[in-house]
This record gives sequence, structure tokens and C-alpha cells, in this order.
Amino acid sequence: MAEQEHQQASEQVNELAQKMEEVILGEDGLPLSKKALKKREKELEKEKKKQERLAREAEERAAREAAEVDHGVDNYGRSAINMSREKTETKWTALGELTAEMAGQLVNVQARVQGSRPVSGKMCFLVLREGVETAQAVLSVDADTVSKKMVKFATSIPNESIVSITAQVVKPDVPVESCTVGTVELQVRKVFVTSEVKIPLPFALEDAMHSEEACARDATLNRVGLDTRLNNRTMDLRTITNNAIFKIQAAVCQLFREYLTNEGATEIHTPKIISTASEGGSNVFKITYFKGAAYLAQSPQLYKQACIAADFGKVYEIAPVFRAEDSNTQRHLTEYVGLDLECSFREHYHEVMNMIGSMFVYIFKNLELRWARELEIVRRQYPSEPIKFDEQPLRLEYKDAVALLRAHGEEMGDFDDMTTPQEKTLGRLVREKYGTDFYMLDKFPLSVRPFYTMPDPTDARYSNSYDFFLRGQEIMSGAQRVHDADMLKERIAAHGIPLESLEHYVRAFELGCPPHAGGGVGLERVVMFYLGINNIRQTSLFPRDPKRIDP
Repeated sequence: MAEQEHQQASEQVNELAQKMEEVILGEDGLPLSKKALKKREKELEKEKKKQERLAREAEERAAREAAEVDHGVDNYGRSAINMSREKTETKWTALGELTAEMAGQLVNVQARVQGSRPVSGKMCFLVLREGVETAQAVLSVDADTVSKKMVKFATSIPNESIVSITAQVVKPDVPVESCTVGTVELQVRKVFVTSEVKIPLPFALEDAMHSEEACARDATLNRVGLDTRLNNRTMDLRTITNNAIFKIQAAVCQLFREYLTNEGATEIHTPKIISTASEGGSNVFKITYFKGAAYLAQSPQLYKQACIAADFGKVYEIAPVFRAEDSNTQRHLTEYVGLDLECSFREHYHEVMNMIGSMFVYIFKNLELRWARELEIVRRQYPSEPIKFDEQPLRLEYKDAVALLRAHGEEMGDFDDMTTPQEKTLGRLVREKYGTDFYMLDKFPLSVRPFYTMPDPTDARYSNSYDFFLRGQEIMSGAQRVHDADMLKERIAAHGIPLESLEHYVRAFELGCPPHAGGGVGLERVVMFYLGINNIRQTSLFPRDPKRIDP
């Protein structure tokens, strides 16, 4: 009996709970009135009919599209993975080769889709990018080639995917100012995706190409921070600005080689794993070398000089340099590309110093002449004036620079090393007084130079050493080297360096060595200052600093 009563009580509780669930409450937590319930039922019925209508329309639209003959079906799609199965006689045209004179011609191009903009179901625009060039392409439905499905496909292509396109070149009524190739437009006839983006993009490429001036004018523009860009460097390097920056960097190396090769110099390749510090200092990376230890080269200095002792006459190298300096500034890296040279001379180290000055003039002149297009693209995002320089570079002595700074109010001792702010101030003063952004500073105090630097013959407090400056900042350091073995041993001892650690180096001079001079250029610095860019990480392909070793 008790069990039966318990069961009846449970059923009553469940029935009551079910009735409570069926009660609809209003916003005030109270049950809705009959009038409110009736109104709600009408709204639900109306929404139900709307959804049924939308579903019916979608089905009808899908049926129409399925029944519609796609006359462009063979003109678009996704290509199979290119596994080099075949060769064709297809002639490909680079975007930068397109001109208004080609109007009416059919061309084949391969490029990335930088962006797409549908105008309607029958028309859309694509922005194509290849290297430093961009061009506009358009798909418009016609009776024979381009279908609505083809337009829909084109608008669905993810940004940054690579496409192969066959198109007719047309001359637009108004130049396409948003593209670098603005005198033509491509009327697409075929479009196939050859490499599709599979993941969300870390940022919109257009956002990484805004100039500071544009961002200041329009606060709604998105900015991409430098860390975000460097963390996604492969994507960042795709901007036409970065593409141009590294073409200019390659050009500096090319012109460096051209000039020195024409001067009879030999390109060398020296070891980067060495047994002792190149500069005799502590800013070196120590590495495990089998059962012992070794260092990453701070410079090719010792080996350049060995080649001079080996009668190579003039040598140069383009190679990585490693500096274990915990400097987190805008102009320091722990690994950079060094452009190094060393040359014997007949009478005076100025023979080499002046040759280096002429080399820089050759580089600067040819950059403006032969890489004008790339410079134009970089200066759109990073505006700067072309540098001012003379055919015969200005030469100042260190003591003259100190006097110039003191006259401007700087407190500085005769033999103090110049600080970065003082270098910048000096650059501004030199530009105002001499009208040049490029100059040579000669006769540095001996105390601030490496052990292998030749002292000045008339005042041992100074040295036969020099730096080259561009826009007020140092881009090269050099000097006449000590080539006499006995004097070299004295200089090594004066710097407190154990002689045995430089035994192989000294031996080269004991065998007899001609007088010589040279220097080392930081490639990234030259490009940075020449282009007027504020951070050296932007001129390093994959920069390394105390806080960054990836990617």
C-alpha cells in the first residue's frame, strides 16, 4: 500500500512539473496573459512562414542554378597539384611587363589574389600581385566565356591564393590608381587556383602597407605592429614595399661586387667558426665544438689580412657577422650581413679610404639610376629625400668633428668616443655646413679602436682609422692595419690579449706583409639609412636580436 501511494505522489509531482513547464513567463517573470499568448503565437507563426519561404526560395534558386547551363565550366576551378607532369608552350607575362600598347592581346599571368570585390552576381574585381607590381582584373558575365558561377567562384578565392589567369588586356577609361600597373586592366577569360590559402591570414596585407602619414590622416586605418609582422615574416615579406626593400638590398651587394671586381679585387670566403675572438673582445658567441669550444666570427678581419699577407692584393667578402651584444636598439642586430674589404696600398692608407669613398658614390648613383622603380615603391610607404652626396666625398678629421660639436654646445673630450646622439647631431651640422649626407671621419683616437689599428705617425694618441657616415649614422668602420709583426705584438700586449691566442694571426706578419687598409660595412644599416627607415629589423630578412631567434 505504501509503495502504491508513493507512486501516485510521484505521478502527481511529474504532472504538476509538466504543467509548470508549459506555462510561458513574460519579462517580469509572471505567466503571460491570454492576449499576450495569442500575440506571441501569431509572431511565431509569422516567423515560421518566413523561414519556410526563405527555404523554398533557396531550394528554387539552387534548382535554377543546377538546371542552368554553365557555359564557363571549363574556364575556372582548382588545378591539380603541380608535380611537374608536363611542359607546355604557354607564354607567361609578368604583371610588370603589361603596357597600354598591349591592349587587345590575350596574356597568361600567374599572381596572388591580394583582394577581391564583387560588384554584383555578374561582375567582380580582383587585385593581382606579383613581386613589386599589382594590377586589376575584372570578371564580367558574357554569353560565351564567363558565367555567373565563374564570377561566384572568383569572389570565393581566399586572399593570397595563387592563380593562373588568361585575360585580354584592355585600356581603362580612367587609370587604376590603386595599382602599380594602372594603365591597363585584365578582362579575365580563365582563372584557375594553383595554390590555395588554407588558414586564416594573420593580418590583411593592405594594413601592412599603410604609411605613417596615411595613418595620421585617417584614424580608421588598421596598423600592423612590427612584432606581429616579424612573427609572421613570410606573410610580411609579400608586401610590395618589402619586396622592393630586399631587391635594393641585393642591389647594394651587386654594386659592391661590381665596383671591387672592376678594381681587381678577389672575392673570398672565410671561416665563421673560429678558435678565438676576431676582435679580441668579449662580445662573442661561444659554441661547443666537438670536445672543445669555438666562437662565431665577429668579422673576417684576421682572415682578410691573412689574404693580404698571401699577396692577394685586394679582397672582399659578403657574409654573416655575429655580435653577442645585448643591445635592443633600432640599429643593432646580433647577426647581420657584413660587406668586408681589405686592400694593400703603395704609400698612404688614404689610397684605400678614398677608393672606398668612390665605391659608395658608385653604389648610391647606380641605385637611383638602375633601381628607381623599387626606390619609388619604398618611398610611397616610407617617404624620404634622396641622399645628398658629392662625387669626391667630404673628409673630416675627428678633432674637427669634436670642435664642430663643441661649437654647437656639446660637452665632449678630445679623445671621447662619440655617442649615437652626437653622431646624429654631427650629421645634421655637416649637412647644414657642407650640404652632404655622406662623409668620411678620419683620424679617430687610438684608444677607441681595435688592437690591429695603426697609430698616427705624428700623434700616437690618434690613429690611421676612419668611419663612413650616412644621414648622421655610421655605416662603415675601417683603418690602416698594423702590418709589422713586432709592432703588432706590442699592440696585442697593450690590449691585454694573450699572444698565444693570436699565434696564427701574428705568424702571417712575421712572414712579411705589405701595408694595407680596409673596413667592414653593415649591409642592413646601409639600406636602412639610405631608405630613411627607422628600424634595422625592417631591412633584415629574418632579423636576429637579443630577444628574437624565430622565425
